[in-house]
Amino acid sequence: MHYRSSNIPAMVHVVTALFAIQAIAGVILLVAWWRHGRRSAASIAGHVVANGSAGVVWVVFAVTGAIGWAWLAVVLLTIGNTLGDALLRRRWRGMSGRSEGFGRDYGGAIGAVFRGRMPKAVVFHALFAGAVYFSCLGVAIGATVAAVR
Repeated sequence: MHYRSSNIPAMVHVVTALFAIQAIAGVILLVAWWRHGRRSAASIAGHVVANGSAGVVWVVFAVTGAIGWAWLAVVLLTIGNTLGDALLRRRWRGMSGRSEGFGRDYGGAIGAVFRGRMPKAVVFHALFAGAVYFSCLGVAIGATVAAVR
C-alpha cells in the first residue's frame, strides 16, 4: 500500500531531517562514551542498531512511499527508544547511587532530564527522541489514512 496525499511527502522530509539531527546527537554521545572508556556495549549497540536501522528504513519509505516501511521504522524506533530509556535509567542510578525499582528509577531519570541534572547532550537526545518518535508515528498514521481513502 502506498500513500496518495500531497501533504505527506513534505512531512516525510521533515521526519527524515529529525532523524538526521537525532543521529548527529547520538554520534556525539557515542564518541564521548568511547572516550571515557565505558564498556556497556551490548545495550549501547542495541540502541544504536535499532535506531540507526529505523532511520535507514525511514529513508526507504521516503523513496518508495510503501507504508509498510514507515510502520517498520516505528517498530524499530520503539525498540531503540526502549533501550535508550534503559540507558537513561542506568545513568540515573549511577548518578543517584541507588536503585529504587523500575518506576522510581525511570521517574528519577526523567526528572533529572527536565531539571537539567544530566549532561546537555543527553538532555537534548532524550527530549528530541520524542519529537522523532511521535512525528514518525504521525506520518505513518497519516500515510495509512491517506492510502485507504
